[in-house]
Amino acid sequence: MPMSDPRTDLDARFSDPKASPADWTEALALIRAAEVFWLTTVRPEGRPHVTPLIAVWHDGALHFCTGPDERKAKNLRANREVVLTTGGNALGEGQDVVVEGEAVRVTDEATLRTLAGLWVEKYGEHWTFRIRDGVFVGDGGEALVFRVAPRTAFGFHKGEPFGQTRWRFTG
Repeated sequence: MPMSDPRTDLDARFSDPKASPADWTEALALIRAAEVFWLTTVRPEGRPHVTPLIAVWHDGALHFCTGPDERKAKNLRANREVVLTTGGNALGEGQDVVVEGEAVRVTDEATLRTLAGLWVEKYGEHWTFRIRDGVFVGDGGEALVFRVAPRTAFGFHKGEPFGQTRWRFTG
């Protein structure tokens, strides 16, 4: 599902007066190239859970996978709202991107085959999955696959000029 261009706003409260809103295509390039993301879910009793994982961008959304008995999968059974974050650890340069949305299970076998190919293309042969009964199957067992289409995303440009951009998506 291709998405429309997001509404883009610079948050002047957290931006240098010389800053301008970041372009979504630049943020998307960072997302596509990023190797590690931090996924935030909410435990059933309300405490947050954050964990690093890998993800691929396809068809207007980030996709990640997890074992059905892992904490993040258990959390998603109760609350599908998530945040995925990527960027760098340097304070004075680069950009961080935060994507907020709903994690929706992907079970369509054709889509899973496409995603499995993207995992290998991005992360190498070690991340080869077979598809069976609507899940990835690999050396570690079964993995549920989730799709997160951005509802809102934030870009934090670090360095001069620093700035905070918000992208709001519709459809």
